[in-house]
Amino acid sequence: MIMIWAGLGVLGLMTVLWLISIYLKNVSIVDNFWGIGFVLIAFIYALQCEVLYTRVKLMMLLVTLWGLRLSVYLMYRNYGKGEDYRYQEFRRSYGPKRYWWFSFFQVFLLQGGLMMIISLPLLGIALKTNSNALNLFDYLAILIWIIGFIFESVGDYQLASFKQHFENEGKLLTKGLWRYTRHPNYFGDSAVWWGFGLLAIASGAYWYSIGALIMTYLIIKISGVALLEKSLTEVKPGYEHYIRTTSTFFPWIPKKSS
Repeated sequence: MIMIWAGLGVLGLMTVLWLISIYLKNVSIVDNFWGIGFVLIAFIYALQCEVLYTRVKLMMLLVTLWGLRLSVYLMYRNYGKGEDYRYQEFRRSYGPKRYWWFSFFQVFLLQGGLMMIISLPLLGIALKTNSNALNLFDYLAILIWIIGFIFESVGDYQLASFKQHFENEGKLLTKGLWRYTRHPNYFGDSAVWWGFGLLAIASGAYWYSIGALIMTYLIIKISGVALLEKSLTEVKPGYEHYIRTTSTFFPWIPKKSS
């Protein structure tokens, strides 16, 4: 029952966003609410608990910090830019006359479904936590979450600052966290979710941590690293050299240029 209420909440959010996207003719708005969707799920799960134990409160706090920061950043980054090229291509492929309803299933329900699957660690924390006691896995989860949050937020900030300078147009950012991994923000996002996965393990909800594994797989193989690597190699001069010297995902010491 607890998952049904969360599913209804996500369905309501996605339906409202879909209706707004029809008016704006911009499906990209769904991306801005990716983080907020998880905040909604976390609160629905937590508020159905008979007792808000320490771990559940911690989960609510960490999800809120991560989700709101991500959504605010994406709103700032995407403001005034129109519909993302990926959705424009879908609109052309399926035809503008039918994409308005097709997008509800292809984009909004799909993202809502992914939210429900990825958020399994949050469900496990809410269901299995039965005391205020914290254990070693809790503290390890907090540490990994902090590392991930720093990499994601600082990486986003460094990239946004880099792009603000006109002289950097067409150039690569290879300083700061971007010197140690080509995708510090994606690494950080994955680490944040492994923090939630470890919180689920700490509560005894072991298999629920699969949500973190699915999130990492999507980031590396589907929507994040793989997609971006392909496009950057084609349009960014010097990216192949960057590939040879800098770790793809996990932060590591840069290799010396040959």
